Amino acid sequence: MTEPETAPETPATAAAVTEDHIREALKNVIDPELHVNIVDLGLIYLVDIRSVPDRTDVVQVYIEMTMTSPMCPAGPQLVGGAKENAGAVPGVIDVDVKVVMDPPWTPDRMTEEARDELGMF
Repeated sequence: MTEPETAPETPATAAAVTEDHIREALKNVIDPELHVNIVDLGLIYLVDIRSVPDRTDVVQVYIEMTMTSPMCPAGPQLVGGAKENAGAVPGVIDVDVKVVMDPPWTPDRMTEEARDELGMF
């Protein structure tokens, strides 16, 4: 008589991926002109974690972000960094980043840490 096969281990659900995980990963993206991360600069407007049909082990991430100015020369670099760093979070299978200009960015969106770093009081 043979032993019954055990069921394969169920993969961890991607429900463990949170907005905080994504925002922490995005803190690795540094604005090359201001030398402050895009989260503390207040450039991240929305992080939406979306389930993938018929999958519990992965999620998709949708990010809305802005730039400090419409003609920001570092825009493509910041968007690429956001995709790369959010995509590196375990359980993330796809990242979509949309650049929005409404509402326009203002220094009021920065954290106290960013203001201190930039000498803004």
